Amino acid sequence: MDSQHTLNPPLVVPNRVVVLSAGTLYTMKLEEIFAIARECGFDGVELIINTLFENGNPHKIIEKLLPICPILSIHAPFFKLHGWGHSGSSLIRCIELAHDFAIPLVNFHPPFWFPPEIAFRRWFHRVKDYQRLVKDSKVIVTIENMPYVGKRIRFNPNILRKSEEMLNFIQKHNLFMTFDTTHIGSHNPNFLGEFQRLFVSGRIKNIHFSDYGHGREHLFPGRGILPLTRFLYMLKARNYEGAVTLELSPAELPPNRDLIVESLSEVNEYLRAELF
Repeated sequence: MDSQHTLNPPLVVPNRVVVLSAGTLYTMKLEEIFAIARECGFDGVELIINTLFENGNPHKIIEKLLPICPILSIHAPFFKLHGWGHSGSSLIRCIELAHDFAIPLVNFHPPFWFPPEIAFRRWFHRVKDYQRLVKDSKVIVTIENMPYVGKRIRFNPNILRKSEEMLNFIQKHNLFMTFDTTHIGSHNPNFLGEFQRLFVSGRIKNIHFSDYGHGREHLFPGRGILPLTRFLYMLKARNYEGAVTLELSPAELPPNRDLIVESLSEVNEYLRAELF
C-alpha cells in the first residue's frame, strides 16, 4: 500500500465530528473544496464520487486530496458512471476505495422505483450483510433516506419511502443509516419524533444537515422551517456518535470565495456550539 494512504485518520467509528459535504461546493474543483473545508475548520470532507472519477485514477485523485483535508466519508455516485456498472457495483468499488484509504464510512442511495432500477434493485435485495460486501473491510456502509418531490402531487421516487420500511430493511440486512434532515423535512417538517424512533436502533452513523422550506431542499440553516437547533440539542443530549455533515446547495452561498469561507465558518461554529 502506498505510504500516502496513511495520511487519513485511522479506520474507526467516528465520534461526533463536523464534516463538509463536497456537494456544497460541487461547482468548484475538488482541491479548492478541500482547502475551503480546512480553512473553515471542518474536521473533514464527505467526498462525492462524480464524473471526475470516470476517466481519472480514483486512487491518485484521493491521494492528492488527503494532504489538504481528511476524508471522513465517501458518497457513492447517485447517477451512472461510465465503467462503474450499476449502483451496486459502484457501491462495492467505493467501499474498496474507503478500505484502501482508511475512510470510515460509505453512503449510498436506495434504488428508484420510478423510473425503475431493475438490476440494482434485484442486487440490493439479494445482499444479506452489507458490512461484508468487501472482505476484511471495517468500513461502515450507510443508506440514506430520500426526499419527496413534485409540486402538486408529492411522491418519493425511491423504495423504502417510510421510516418503518427503512428500519426493517437495515436491521435485516445489517446496514446503517445516513439521516438527511432536508429529505425527511420534505414530507415531515416536525420530524423529531420520527428521528428518535430511528435513533434508538443504534443504526444512524451520519447526519446530512441542512434546512428545508417552501419546496426547496438543502437550505442554509434558518432559511427554512425545520427545528434544526432542537435537533442538534437532541443529538447532544442523546450522546450521538457519528458525523454531522453539512450538505448545502451551492446556490445558498455567495459567489465570492472570501464570503463563502465566512458563511461556512459561521455554520461550522454554530454546529460546534450546539453539539459540543
